Amino acid sequence: MPVRTPRTTARGRTLAAGAALSALVGLTVLAPQGATAAPAAGTGAAATTAAAATAPGETMVYAVNARQANRGQTLKVERAVTAAGGSVVTSWAEIGVVIARSTDPGFAAALRRDAAVESVGATRTAAVAATDPTTGVGDPLAEGESGNGPRTKAAAAQRAADVEATTTAALDPREGEQWDLAAIGADEAHEITDGSRDVLVAVLDSGIEGTHPDLAPNIDAAASAGCLGGVPDTRYAAWQPTTSDHGTHVAGTIAAARNGVGIVGVAPGVRMSSVKVVNDDGFIYPEAAICGFMHAALTGADVTNNSYYVDPWQFWCDDDADQRAVKTAVDRAVQFSRGRGVANVAAAGNSNVDLAHKTTDSSSPNDTTPVTRPIDGGCEDIPAELDGVVTVSSTDRNGAKSSFSNYGEGVIDVAAPGRGILSAVTGGGYGLKSGTSMASPHAAGVLALIKSAHPELSGDALVQRLEQQADDTPCPATAPTGGALCTGTAADNGFFGEGLVDALDAVR
Repeated sequence: MPVRTPRTTARGRTLAAGAALSALVGLTVLAPQGATAAPAAGTGAAATTAAAATAPGETMVYAVNARQANRGQTLKVERAVTAAGGSVVTSWAEIGVVIARSTDPGFAAALRRDAAVESVGATRTAAVAATDPTTGVGDPLAEGESGNGPRTKAAAAQRAADVEATTTAALDPREGEQWDLAAIGADEAHEITDGSRDVLVAVLDSGIEGTHPDLAPNIDAAASAGCLGGVPDTRYAAWQPTTSDHGTHVAGTIAAARNGVGIVGVAPGVRMSSVKVVNDDGFIYPEAAICGFMHAALTGADVTNNSYYVDPWQFWCDDDADQRAVKTAVDRAVQFSRGRGVANVAAAGNSNVDLAHKTTDSSSPNDTTPVTRPIDGGCEDIPAELDGVVTVSSTDRNGAKSSFSNYGEGVIDVAAPGRGILSAVTGGGYGLKSGTSMASPHAAGVLALIKSAHPELSGDALVQRLEQQADDTPCPATAPTGGALCTGTAADNGFFGEGLVDALDAVR
């Protein structure tokens, strides 16, 4: 697979910019993000086509899908990109996806006429700024060069074993403040095991602080990379946080080390890789997410955590050619990772929206000017609603659905604590955050424990075990005035899916 120089994805923020990350992270105010109960009148193609138009000379990024996922067809797509006046950023022959750039407004239309191309779509509605800094200058370092290490899972596991921290029975200083661990039985699970060093969780987020005393022992630098331009950059700086501590907080919940410092993660004995997909403005563009899933799978991840939705659309609709093509490209990456045995987990979102009955979106696109558009089941939050992804809702200390958490019968798979979660933050410290971003890593940590206890399981089998072991949580007896309505059974409903994740059952 040829690798091109990574490109940038940063651009100026609008009032709604960065919603994909802020909608999933704990904020002082957790406000709904535009989905309302207005009557549906179809989906959003008419409203979105104009928004994706570009002026001559403006650089746009595109996901181009080959009709077949093989090297030969992907090479044909690369040639078609060049013939249409574009440039190839990178190619993923394993899934038949090419990331390209062009300044020609007719670029996508020209490619759609090529026999090798199944679909093509702009990955944003705002042009790439000429002043954008390059994310990851030059090609990624070759294996064996400074800053890089072993690529295989076995080699990475051996390297991680060399720095394994000794597990002790004593509590870490702030472990008593972690009500969420007790809620899912993680404190009892730790009396049996903290998890295996053979297990790797890829944290697709804003980066993990590599010097944090609670995280450094469990970070696998050899499997980490920055993906902002759509191409993995394995240098240390490329996967470090810059403007956000979101990824560091998520990582602490998954696997903060048991080392006598600060807190403890759900699976403190496993390894993590930092796969940076969030740019400095808080956006997760499709090319970064695709790169994240592919890099995680190719470096031996067992689990990925995705506490975001892909920008700039909160919901990507099938009746819009650009959105449908991008959704296809991201889904190809997700399904490739499933095929490699990866269990993927995603946050449900913080808009208190019934994902099973969508009606209106007023928050997209968030990189230019949002428009109010009717939406329906053909419009999906990605990656949370893609096939095989574990969608996680949030609960509070009382076990109730968090007021901000999205929900939906047949969409939510499991629930986990997500309000007032203590975890690591940048600067070597600790802080509280709320959001489904905080719930999702609890599920990822439990999956890591399941993999530790049952190494023969992978991918969908891990997910099945997670759901089987979740504690049934029935709908509340009454819905709050003006609040969301929970539907379904005690064993599977719109608020909690198949129940609250159970770390103890994962290891015993």
